[in-house]
Amino acid sequence: MKHDLLKLKTSSEPIHQYITTESQGKDKFMTNRSMYKLNLDVIKDLKQYSEEVVIFAFSAEWCPDCHRNIPVLDLLNEVAGIEVRIFGHLMRDSKNHIKKWKIPPSPQEVEVFNVEKIPLIIILSKNGEELGRIVENPPLGKTIEQTILEIIKK
Repeated sequence: MKHDLLKLKTSSEPIHQYITTESQGKDKFMTNRSMYKLNLDVIKDLKQYSEEVVIFAFSAEWCPDCHRNIPVLDLLNEVAGIEVRIFGHLMRDSKNHIKKWKIPPSPQEVEVFNVEKIPLIIILSKNGEELGRIVENPPLGKTIEQTILEIIKK
């Protein structure tokens, strides 16, 4: 399935804007961003693909895994030049047993991408094809940047 990148970009926000906007998660996002050390060898390889992919992620300010992983995407955006966009402010719908997310404030794209757990990090090619995804955390023993590189190289 091909996705309309222009439509997705219009509905999402740039990662840096998301993590620096005043919210209940801003301090945690920024602290984790400042403490994380990217694997520079992996970043060197990722830079080669920066014009070929776009990363979209689903996040919420209340989510501990988002606090840990979304700031890494901001660093990837800054250092490797990979465009990263966020669908943020997800909110669970505790009154609805069929739908997991309350729309709004959660974006309607939670249904398009069948979001079950967050953060959900989706790597798309520039033509809109999904190359792969990371659900909640990278595989044990791997970093987000390593996992993204592996997905792109497949």
